[in-house]
Amino acid sequence: MTASPGTDRPTATAGLPDAARLRRRTTGVLIASQMLGGLGVPISIALAPVLASEVSGTEALSGLASTAAVIGTALVSLPLAALMTARGRRPGLVLAYLIGAAGAGLVVLAATIESFPLLMLGMAAFGAASSANLQARFAAADLAAPDRRARSISVVVWASTIGAVLGPNLSAPASRSFAGTSIPETAGPFVWAAAVFLLTAALIGILLRPDPLLTARALAAPEEQTREGRSLRAGFAAVKASPRARLALVTVAVSHTTMVSIMVMTPMDLGHHGAGLELIGLVISGHIAGMFAFSPLMGWLADRLGRLSGIGLAAGLLSVAALLAGTAGPHHGQSAAGLFLLGLGWSAGMVSGSALLTDSVPQPARAAVQGLSDLTMNTAAGVGGAAAGLVMAQAGYGWLNAVGACLLLPMAALALFTARRHPASATSAKGGVSS
Repeated sequence: MTASPGTDRPTATAGLPDAARLRRRTTGVLIASQMLGGLGVPISIALAPVLASEVSGTEALSGLASTAAVIGTALVSLPLAALMTARGRRPGLVLAYLIGAAGAGLVVLAATIESFPLLMLGMAAFGAASSANLQARFAAADLAAPDRRARSISVVVWASTIGAVLGPNLSAPASRSFAGTSIPETAGPFVWAAAVFLLTAALIGILLRPDPLLTARALAAPEEQTREGRSLRAGFAAVKASPRARLALVTVAVSHTTMVSIMVMTPMDLGHHGAGLELIGLVISGHIAGMFAFSPLMGWLADRLGRLSGIGLAAGLLSVAALLAGTAGPHHGQSAAGLFLLGLGWSAGMVSGSALLTDSVPQPARAAVQGLSDLTMNTAAGVGGAAAGLVMAQAGYGWLNAVGACLLLPMAALALFTARRHPASATSAKGGVSS
C-alpha cells in the first residue's frame, strides 16, 4: 500500500503481505505510544489529591482533582471522535496529547500561584491524555482482521501495564527533581507528564503513517465509503440500529463502573482492617496486573470463543470478585484475590465489549460510535466513583460490593437476550460485522 506524497491517504490497495506489514507497524507505534503516554497519567495522578489539598487549603476538596480529570476525559471523547471521523486517528491522538500537555502546564501554574479554579481547569484538560490512551485501542482494531480484532485491542491495552506499574513509583523522584525551585514539589510530576505527552504526540505525529482509520476506509467495500455515514448522528443511529452495539456499550460502561466503584474504596476498607500502606500498595498492584497484564489472554479468548462468551466471562469474574472483596473483612489475602479478579473481569469486559462494538457497526460510523462508548464509560464511572463514597459511608464496603454485583445483572441479562433474539453467524460471532 502506498500513500500520496505529504498525506495519510492510501492511493492503492496492498496485497496481503503489505497489509500484514502495515498492521504490524501500526500496532508497534500504538504500543510504543501507550507505553510512553500511559506513563504520563499515573506518574502525576497519584499526587493530584495531595496537590488539590495544598492549593485549596482543605482535605475536603482533595478528591475533586481526580474527578476533574475524569470529567475532562469524558467531555473530550465526542469532539475527539468527531475529529477522528473527519481527519483520521493521527490528528485526533496528537491533539489529545497536546491538550493533556497544556493541562499539565496549567496544573503547574495553578500550584505555583495557588489558584484552585485554575487547577481544576488544568486537571480537566489533563484528562484529554487519558482519552487518547483509551482511543488507541480502537486504532489498533482499524486494520485488524475480524478474527483477530480482540487480540489487536488487547495488545494495546496490555502496553498500558508499563505506565500503570512504573508511573506511581516515579512520582517521588519526579517531585524531588524540583526541590529548591519555585515549582512546588507536588507539582513536579506534572512537568514530567507534560514532557511525556509532548514526546508521545511527536511519536504519533511522525510514525503513525499512513493513518490506520483512513487506510481502513480505503480498503472498505464501496458502499461503506460514503461521507454521510461518518457523522456523530450516524454513529448514534448505528448504535440504535444494532442490538449488539448496544450490548457492547452496556458491557464497557458497566464493567468499568463496577471496577472503579469497588477499587476506589478498597484502600479505605483495607485500612479499616489494619492493613498498612505497603500491603495496600501490593493489593492495588495486583489489581492493576489483573487489569492489563492478562489482556492478551482475554483477547485470544474473545476471538476464539466469541465476544458474547467474553462478556459472560467478564460478568462471572466481576461477580466473584465482588463476593470475595465484599466478604473479606480482615482477611487481606481474600481481599487481594478479589481485587485481582476485579482487574481480570474489567479486562475481559473492556476487550470483548470494545471488539463487539467495532464488529457491530458499519465502518464509516465506527470512530463516532467509539467516541460515544468512551463518553458513556467515563461518565458512568465518574458517577459510580462519586456514589461509592456515599454507599461506603452509609452502608459499608460489603454493601458497596453488593451494589456493584447488582449492576452486572442487567448486563448479563442483555447478553443472554441478545444471544437468543439476535443470533450472529459463525463469522460475525467471532469477529465479523453483526447487527
